[in-house]
Amino acid sequence: MTVVLLAAPLACRKPAQPSEAYVEAQTRFGKLYAAQGDQAFVDPELEAIEGLLAQVPADSLDAASARELRQRIDEGKQRVTSELREQEAARESARTPGAMPPGGTGGYVPSAPPPEPPEQAADAGTDAGTGGLPGIGTAVTALSSGFSGCFQRGESLQVQGRGIRESWELAARPACRQQYASLQDQLMIIENGKVLGLAPKSALQALSPDGGMGPPARDAGR
Repeated sequence: MTVVLLAAPLACRKPAQPSEAYVEAQTRFGKLYAAQGDQAFVDPELEAIEGLLAQVPADSLDAASARELRQRIDEGKQRVTSELREQEAARESARTPGAMPPGGTGGYVPSAPPPEPPEQAADAGTDAGTGGLPGIGTAVTALSSGFSGCFQRGESLQVQGRGIRESWELAARPACRQQYASLQDQLMIIENGKVLGLAPKSALQALSPDGGMGPPARDAGR
């Protein structure tokens, strides 16, 4: 009789049942994640899925699975939210000139501007005595110190539209005339310390001492 009384309560215990709420939550989440990937963790539908998981009884056969799914959802939400914040910070930094990149640990120092290329005049001076020819853009300093000393200052000239300008010409030394034969009858017009252009000597007039126009410039080559 004692055995029967102890066994009776055991026979009345209700077995654990599966949870319909979990089945629906798991199905909806599976479809959502398959369609959107990690973006499912920030989708508004996720709130309804979390509501279904909260309805799963603690003594259900699916209670452990429901807890695991809720943990997965919580971790996914945190990860994706953090990634979105970092992306927004990067975009904001790109729109702000001089802003320090995300994750920087020190003061932001703008990079130095690239060095300016050397002027053409410097190249002309370097080529002095090697057969290179002076031309437009060559500096007066290169004419005076380079090109084997074959160029000298000429007479001042009245240049139309520009006023009085200095000129340079080839020296009369035979070696210079041989080396720079193409410039024998040319004058180099100077402006702002550089060769502005070349012109035939026969086409220009020099200034007389009183500032008037003198006879055509002497052709040193003839």
